Amino acid sequence: MNRHINLTNICVSRCKFCAFSRDKTDPDAYTMSIEEVLGAALSAKHLGITEFHIVSGLHPDLPFDYYLEVITRLRETMPEVHIQAFTAVEINYFSRISQLPIQEVLIRLKEAGLGSLPGGGAEILNHRIRESVCPGKANSEEWLEVMRTAHNLGLKSNATMLYGHIETVEERIDHLLELRSLQDETGGFQSFIPLPFHPKNTQLPDFQKPTAFENLKVLAVSRLVLDNFQHIKAFWIMLGLKVAQLSLLFGVDDLDGTVVEEKITHAAGADTDKSISREELLDLIFATGRIPVERDTLYNIIKVYKSEGQGILIET
Repeated sequence: MNRHINLTNICVSRCKFCAFSRDKTDPDAYTMSIEEVLGAALSAKHLGITEFHIVSGLHPDLPFDYYLEVITRLRETMPEVHIQAFTAVEINYFSRISQLPIQEVLIRLKEAGLGSLPGGGAEILNHRIRESVCPGKANSEEWLEVMRTAHNLGLKSNATMLYGHIETVEERIDHLLELRSLQDETGGFQSFIPLPFHPKNTQLPDFQKPTAFENLKVLAVSRLVLDNFQHIKAFWIMLGLKVAQLSLLFGVDDLDGTVVEEKITHAAGADTDKSISREELLDLIFATGRIPVERDTLYNIIKVYKSEGQGILIET
């Protein structure tokens, strides 16, 4: 049960594949105040939220202290909710603007209440691709080093791959092997999340979204290659609910969560809902013959659901 909060869409990077980012002068640019962040968090309290998922643009003016205060105030306001926040790209950027080492940035965030890192910003871990489509942010080595440092500090993370743009199939496999190698070293990755590229409103509008067939192949190959990752996650926001449901037969064991107000993919033309209810997720999973399990961010079991006739039994 997770609630997405995107602090700002103002970003100095302006990656070619991103439809979410804005310049400061754009009419729809925004930056949330601390009180607005807390309001967004509290608005989901009645849903039984167990995770805040926070990723944002690389704002040119916000100081590192702003992000520390966001985490500190969220922890004070809703201490029972796990905070998964800031991609490796954002952590690298915080290091640059604060002139603090990566390790010190992570230590301060962890002390404020950060629980784990999301897996975004990996895109394709390849110099050619990053120089072409996202030269303004952390390179492959920097992304991996942030994750290595986080894992060594006891912070778990996820990992992603954005596919279906200018990369080759071989570069996708190289990306998986880079992740597999770091996982052998640290064991800190929890799940891998392949993300199909959505071209609408981006600087790469001539591409087509990957087909359902290709998405299922990527998920299945990811499950085979990343034998040291415990979980493969289907992000239903980007895949669509039907493909996400079918992916449970292709090596996927996680459908992410309720999400609540996803903005980044919808800016690129996603036509899925911005959130889903617990009941809808249960129905999707039951229909595949699987047993739904509600988890927390660290994959501890909260509830096991079993269908009996028209009713649902809950084991805690």
